[in-house]
Amino acid sequence: MSDIPRKSSTRTRRLASIPLGIAGRAAVGYGKKLAGGDRGEINAELSAKAADQLFKVLGELKGGAMKFGQALSVMEAAIPDEYAEPYREALTKLQAAAPPLPAKSVHRVLDQQLGTKWRERFVSFDDTPTASASIGQVHRAVWADGRDVAVKVQYPGADEALRADLKTLSRFASMMASMMPGTDVKPVLAELTERMEEELDYRIEASNQRAFAKEFDGDSDFAIPKVVASAPKVVVTEWMTATPLSTIISKGTVEQRNRAGELFALFAFSSPTRVGLLHCDPHPGNFMLRDDGRLGVIDFGACAPLPKGLPFALGRMVRLASEERFDELTQLLYDNNFVIPGRKVTDREIDEYLRPFTDPIKTESFHFTRSWLQKVAGTAADFNGSQFKTARSLNLPPEYLMIFRVLLGGVGIGAQLDAEAPYMRILADWLPGFTEDDERALPAGG
Repeated sequence: MSDIPRKSSTRTRRLASIPLGIAGRAAVGYGKKLAGGDRGEINAELSAKAADQLFKVLGELKGGAMKFGQALSVMEAAIPDEYAEPYREALTKLQAAAPPLPAKSVHRVLDQQLGTKWRERFVSFDDTPTASASIGQVHRAVWADGRDVAVKVQYPGADEALRADLKTLSRFASMMASMMPGTDVKPVLAELTERMEEELDYRIEASNQRAFAKEFDGDSDFAIPKVVASAPKVVVTEWMTATPLSTIISKGTVEQRNRAGELFALFAFSSPTRVGLLHCDPHPGNFMLRDDGRLGVIDFGACAPLPKGLPFALGRMVRLASEERFDELTQLLYDNNFVIPGRKVTDREIDEYLRPFTDPIKTESFHFTRSWLQKVAGTAADFNGSQFKTARSLNLPPEYLMIFRVLLGGVGIGAQLDAEAPYMRILADWLPGFTEDDERALPAGG
């Protein structure tokens, strides 16, 4: 494919083609059904074509649009099975196999970032990418010292495309506010924009990865590739050979799936304490299982700084929810700005709102399944249900945006893996405020 579209108007028009295309195919399918066609075959054909279009459009747009698709890929386990299969395959491909850029475009970036004699720094360089992400693609190469390396090259125009998508998202702020009266979405969008802007500078990603690689060097559970070289739009790291999490999800043994689920949770909850950073891009394309049983982690562009670890108040909230102490939990939500100013929620409403989601923190181990997640998602999406009514009075403080993104992503990945693991032990070991007897209700982020 050619370089990615950069203009906001062009990208918005391409995104609009997805629902329009689906509507057009639905009309054709309706005609075929009237003509006596097999409903099952027609529905399957329409779903397959819609999924293919979704992959093609989001993959070619890349930027924020593709990030949205990757976020959907994590939560596809929540989609009822009768609808999910075609989309599951398309969204999984978005994790690592979007349409690549031509070699000449890649060489142009390398010329600009590593100098026109960049080839002298490599023994060999494979022009065919091994993976394609939202703002860059990865090539395998051999560094001058003989090490196998991964070379991530940012797409030309990725910065403009990402900012265009964020601008489009900002236009929807008023619409989102009307759907959730009282919610101030602007601080949340500002936090999202700041994190995405950081992803555009690969020097920040390299700094994040160096911090993780140093802390987890020689770790028995995790493997982080070391950084070899970096520039604003190119980063070179050691190559890591392992089985992608997407393969573990589809073909892994019970032991592999449980191991991956446990390690993903352990990595998410321990990193803020150990590194002072939270890896904020929780989709299977960034994780893999090595033959030695360690979880390999890549792509550190999206990281939230948490120098004090995860918020103490979050651990208290989880503990109070697990013990069903909803009077104290409700007050803690008020104290930490999780309730929209001027709104009122009762202990009973919080109880009813959280009950479908609290199964994983009620037992020492929990088995995440697609059926469980589909049931929970169905309850949350019921516009006529009490949970949705309560949700309209709740707020997400911007400093919790990335934390909840990782938590939700972890739930989605756990359900995809069909994993059972001792999640309560991980919380007890690594979530501040979860086991402490201290009754402090610290401000968010404290």
